[in-house]
Amino acid sequence: MKGHWVAEDAVARKQPEKPAPLARWEAIAIDAVGNVIEFWGFKRNQGRVWAFLYLRGEAFSAATIEKQLELSKGGVSMLLRDLERWGVVRRVRATGESAWRYQAETEFVKMVTRVIEERESQFIGRVRADLAEAKRLAAEAGEVRSDQLARLEKMAALADHTERALKLFLRTARLDASAMFGIFKEGLEEAFRRRG
Repeated sequence: MKGHWVAEDAVARKQPEKPAPLARWEAIAIDAVGNVIEFWGFKRNQGRVWAFLYLRGEAFSAATIEKQLELSKGGVSMLLRDLERWGVVRRVRATGESAWRYQAETEFVKMVTRVIEERESQFIGRVRADLAEAKRLAAEAGEVRSDQLARLEKMAALADHTERALKLFLRTARLDASAMFGIFKEGLEEAFRRRG
């Protein structure tokens, strides 16, 4: 995993020795993201680490993340390695600094697409490999009924089509959030009209 050398101003200003503890609102937001991430089958603390970095909008060292989120050194190391592999955080270091810091990815569509590509593509690839092995073993066994072989073939074909569909989705996916933001805008305009 490569880190990035960046200009001093691209890395958040040097963090204080004792960064401000999490505010109550930050802790609630960070835990909420952790809960969503856990619901999606990831580790809760992966979501918490990303949310902390995203909300603070700065690059922090692993040691600071450990302290702020009350996590172990080894746990943070593994979490950051996974998040970096998925492109959800990235390592940065300014010239003259010895320690790496970590920044959150801020482009949601880019981030979600990378995570889906990494995780779901690998999963479907494993399913396809398992079904190919099942077909091979069934053919070697010689005692498998033809209707079972046909069903196994359909399962393998479904996995192939699912993989192709996922790849097509990832190549062409676009998130149009304009309707969602339009709702927020309408709600704000309505609130101002009522106040005015």
